[in-house]
Amino acid sequence: MAGIPGFIDDLGWWAIAIFLFGVVFVRTQATYFAGRWVRGGTTKLAAEPDKHPRLAKVSRRLTGPNMVKAEAFLDRWGFIGIPLSFLTLGLQTLVNAAAGYSRMRWDLYTLIMLPGCLLWVGAYFAVGASVAGLWKVSPWLLVGTVALVVVVAWLAVRLRRSADSDVRTPR
Repeated sequence: MAGIPGFIDDLGWWAIAIFLFGVVFVRTQATYFAGRWVRGGTTKLAAEPDKHPRLAKVSRRLTGPNMVKAEAFLDRWGFIGIPLSFLTLGLQTLVNAAAGYSRMRWDLYTLIMLPGCLLWVGAYFAVGASVAGLWKVSPWLLVGTVALVVVVAWLAVRLRRSADSDVRTPR
């Protein structure tokens, strides 16, 4: 097929799917165990914060307002929230870290996480197919689409920040 590297045809798409599944599986498990590590280390940190600067940095990262959002997401959506988080940007890492931080049983977490890994692989294949299709039609169409997505995302962030600042300022 024109435009697709030859090694993909040789290996087959299934090899890429297995590779992507392995990547997301390892990354998610590492995030889960990082959350458990931080939870275990917070007792040490409380006793001697200057002695564990790396743990203090990671602990601050995993105990901030974003972690509160992730824990609220898990509380609201329960076990279905973990696989659904794989379809989001940014929230996925926090939800998986929150599962580890809250010391969810590893076997149960892994069982619940597997459908999320499959969703993630499917999403990457869908995006990849869309990019390949746009490239096949016209490289400039792909560039224009990416530019449009970047502008819309930038505007959304600006609107959200301005809405947040309006809420915070007393009138």
